Amino acid sequence: MATIKEVQVTFDCAEPDRVARFWSEVLGYVSRPPEGFATWEEFDRTRPDGHEVSWSACSDPSGAGPRLYFQRVPEGKVVKNRVHLDVRVGVGLVGEERLATLEAECTRLVALGAVRVELLPADGVNESIIVMQDVEGNEFCLD
Repeated sequence: MATIKEVQVTFDCAEPDRVARFWSEVLGYVSRPPEGFATWEEFDRTRPDGHEVSWSACSDPSGAGPRLYFQRVPEGKVVKNRVHLDVRVGVGLVGEERLATLEAECTRLVALGAVRVELLPADGVNESIIVMQDVEGNEFCLD
């Protein structure tokens, strides 16, 4: 049986660099250009004319979180994601303190281009979460 070395989360998108910049800001990640290049722009200069970069990536500077990879695809998003990220800003918090933390993060992310979809309030079993969409409509939750 193979040993897993890393996990990468891949996003299909129309504008890889834009989506990568959004998620870098959300998670405090840093841009990770291709091996051997200081920047994505440096890499792009090595490409033949008319062959723009169709991917981007960012990763956790501490190395703890997964690398996020963004690849251009020709089709747009048409249905709900089957997999989504939970941005866990309210871990260990309950009630009004949790909700205030989620709302503050929601405000920050909306300023970055995210869209608030809905608040799912605490129901006695689960604590509150806020469902959101990134800059290309990919769903994620503030948890």
